[in-house]
Amino acid sequence: MKALKSVLLGMALLMSTVVWAAVDINTADAKALEKLAGIGPAKAQAIIEYRTKNGPFTKLEDMGKVPGIGAKTVEALRTDATVGTPATASK
Repeated sequence: MKALKSVLLGMALLMSTVVWAAVDINTADAKALEKLAGIGPAKAQAIIEYRTKNGPFTKLEDMGKVPGIGAKTVEALRTDATVGTPATASK
């Protein structure tokens, strides 16, 4: 019984890490961006337009350059958003 509990706990932990994944702001579509705290449809579209016009983000702080996204929003995104490498983002 103890072994079964250990296996089940291990499986639960594995599944929880597989389910959670940071959103790469350089490659995410609007639906994925909208899952981020403080990002609705308008801000998601603004992010996509900004990166299309200016190229991929190099650091999370660059999100503050997107109209309508301020320092508080950027700070709230730290745990859920990531910035892929520019080479990855351009593919």
